[in-house]
Amino acid sequence: MKKIYETTQKEKNKCIVVAVCINKNDDRERKLDEITKLAESTDLEVVNSFAQNIRDFNKATVLGKGKLEEIRAYIEECEEEITLVVVDYPLTASQTRNISDVLGVRVIDRVGLIIDIFALRAQTSEARLQVKYAQDRYLMPRLAEVKGSSGRYGGSGVGMRGPGETKLELDRRKLEKEMDLLRKEIAQVRNKRGINRREREKSGAKRIAIVGYTNAGKSTLINALTKDNIYAEDKYFATLDTTSRKLYLGQGKNVVITDTVGFITDLPHELVDAFASTLEEAKDADLILHVVDPTQVGKDGSSYFEKNIEVTNKVLDDIGSKCERILIFNKCDMLKDEGNLRERGMLVSAKKNIGLDELKNLIREKLYNE
Repeated sequence: MKKIYETTQKEKNKCIVVAVCINKNDDRERKLDEITKLAESTDLEVVNSFAQNIRDFNKATVLGKGKLEEIRAYIEECEEEITLVVVDYPLTASQTRNISDVLGVRVIDRVGLIIDIFALRAQTSEARLQVKYAQDRYLMPRLAEVKGSSGRYGGSGVGMRGPGETKLELDRRKLEKEMDLLRKEIAQVRNKRGINRREREKSGAKRIAIVGYTNAGKSTLINALTKDNIYAEDKYFATLDTTSRKLYLGQGKNVVITDTVGFITDLPHELVDAFASTLEEAKDADLILHVVDPTQVGKDGSSYFEKNIEVTNKVLDDIGSKCERILIFNKCDMLKDEGNLRERGMLVSAKKNIGLDELKNLIREKLYNE
């Protein structure tokens, strides 16, 4: 088997992604595209991708023996030094270890990768608290495995950011103590957010939450509507921090518009729980703007955005959001065919300032019956 070298910055940037299709309705191309973009949202360079349709589930490795051998052969023959394999499936600690033993490189699952992206993006103290707690929850059942493998594959890089680096020496009791402290700090932040929300309610200010699949253009739309400069980038989960701005709708009407964390298929429950206070902004809003990127298509031309709409609606339903939702199809300037989108919602282009006045008029109509 290929010799496992000490991880260096250059080597740890090279990875392979593996899409796992369990259900008959799973879209292989969509899954490959999404896990690749997730990997590229960190400092990883995706060298190659593999996919497998699972018929007979292998409890030990999820992936079948033949697929694992195919991937191992590629790693051994590849001119690039592959040091990480990203599996698009939530793996247990033992499954991660078993796959790693066969392939001879470190393995991280979809959950670990998304949490790592959140750790990379978190800027405010609130976001860092929430990510720390999610990391601890993810690490707890894997503590022994991480300890056992860190010497072989290195204790840094993707999946090991922030507190992950220091947890290797901590025993379970210390980790549980830290999680308890984090829960209390998050609860304090949540209470403070609740107080601020109640103050806004007393003032009579109408509240809008802007939601959507990650990278749909939420922050760009807020910037265009409010003439602000909130950070926005063409990456998954480019922004995590909740941002509220005043939006003038005309005719003397102002509202508070709040950005929320982007959604994604199978958002790890560790992150849903940790970001509960952030998601409450969507739950308690007077109106929700659901931003969609209708330009996302697969290699075969099939549309991805319908699934993105479904995922976002499910998260909103799960947190108990009852208020009206307006579908906003962003990036309309890039559409070759509008289809029936105009009948389903608003067509806008945040970058080209198309449809924004019409959107403001619709918001005012919904909130003030004007």
